[in-house]
Amino acid sequence: MLPITAQANDTTWQALQEGGLVILMRHSLAPGIGDPPEFERGRCRTQRNLSEQGRAQAAAMGQTLREQEVTIDAVYASHWCRALETAELMDVGEVEAAPWLDSFFQERGEQSARTQTARERILDWQGPGNLLFVTHQVNITALTRSGVGSGEMIVVRPAGNELQVVGRLSD
Repeated sequence: MLPITAQANDTTWQALQEGGLVILMRHSLAPGIGDPPEFERGRCRTQRNLSEQGRAQAAAMGQTLREQEVTIDAVYASHWCRALETAELMDVGEVEAAPWLDSFFQERGEQSARTQTARERILDWQGPGNLLFVTHQVNITALTRSGVGSGEMIVVRPAGNELQVVGRLSD
């Protein structure tokens, strides 16, 4: 597996080393789309879960963040097993499950409330280190209006009432 790289240049890594940013990460590779009809939150065997490649991807991402000396002050993850496992395998801090990061792919009525709460958390962040949010494609797209691949990270800076995209990290 290739190391994580900042697209375009090293500016993203430098900004992360300085702190005060939020990393919006889509969980690592979990083949498929959505969840099976028998899905139950909290019961991993009913969900779409990480593949072996996804597990390796998560561990490698965490290793790269440590090698780049990126300080992570807090880690929040969706309750979905694939997001929690991604965050845990990264091993960059204690993981706290956050309902405001839960997917709304099959619960479209939750989009506004979850997006607003996540946005408020981002805009309130001042550092000194960085926050890591491990969530889902729909959540990140709602916040940034940008697509994101499995295991990809979009780094944002709270800027007044806006989220300023600093860069992307992918493997």
